[in-house]
Amino acid sequence: MLVHSRKARWAVWIVFLLLFLPLFALPFLVILAASFATNWSGALPSGATLEHYRDITHGESMDALTTSLLTALAASLLALAAGTWAALAARSLRGRGRRVMDGLFMLPVAVPSVVVGLSLLVAFSKPPLLLNGTREIVVMAHTVLVTAFAYQSVSAAVARLDPVYEQAAASLGARPAYVLWRVKLPLLLPSLTAAAGLCFALSMGELSATMMLYPPDWLPLPVKIYGATDRGALFTGAALATVMMTTTLLVLLVMSRVRNRASYR
Repeated sequence: MLVHSRKARWAVWIVFLLLFLPLFALPFLVILAASFATNWSGALPSGATLEHYRDITHGESMDALTTSLLTALAASLLALAAGTWAALAARSLRGRGRRVMDGLFMLPVAVPSVVVGLSLLVAFSKPPLLLNGTREIVVMAHTVLVTAFAYQSVSAAVARLDPVYEQAAASLGARPAYVLWRVKLPLLLPSLTAAAGLCFALSMGELSATMMLYPPDWLPLPVKIYGATDRGALFTGAALATVMMTTTLLVLLVMSRVRNRASYR
């Protein structure tokens, strides 16, 4: 912290807590409390129960969680591959070419996700590439939406990459492919894992484009949560949301450990 005065540090912490608790922590605590409640007519929930969690440990709820995990994993890996390739390629561009590349990858973020879903729905509704009603179009939509974040994260890391390592490897006779796999990518590994974690978390919570594209046999968990709350089953929806948040957090913690080890190496 760049605040050296003790009173100033206390003031910063107080302001942080005043902003963090009502805006971030309190909504999550409300969802957690609702997931264990049978009734909430007063200031606090009543009738603590585990019935909502028992109901979602089988059937469609677990299938929806598995679907979200598989979709997020596939989308984050595809986005990481595309974003890393583009970031490395854009390093050699200058001026207008670099701006065009940045604009193309940031375009899905600049428009609402429902527009991305509609564009994919229209683009792949006819042969020769008919994807409507398939799980592949859901993964594609998630990939398009999160690739921009992978591209930006890796681009920032590439810009900070010291070219001395590449030059030293090239001076020793290493080919470009060898320099890429054994020099560049290992140095970028902490940023790659951070980008993958961000893409995974964003994909797990994507709803707007998913609502337009998902087939009946590929129901992600956010759609399941929306359906439960839309029917008035708020406590069941809260339990599903808690499971989704916990699962996402566990995956991010694992990725964080991998990132820390990569940074140490």
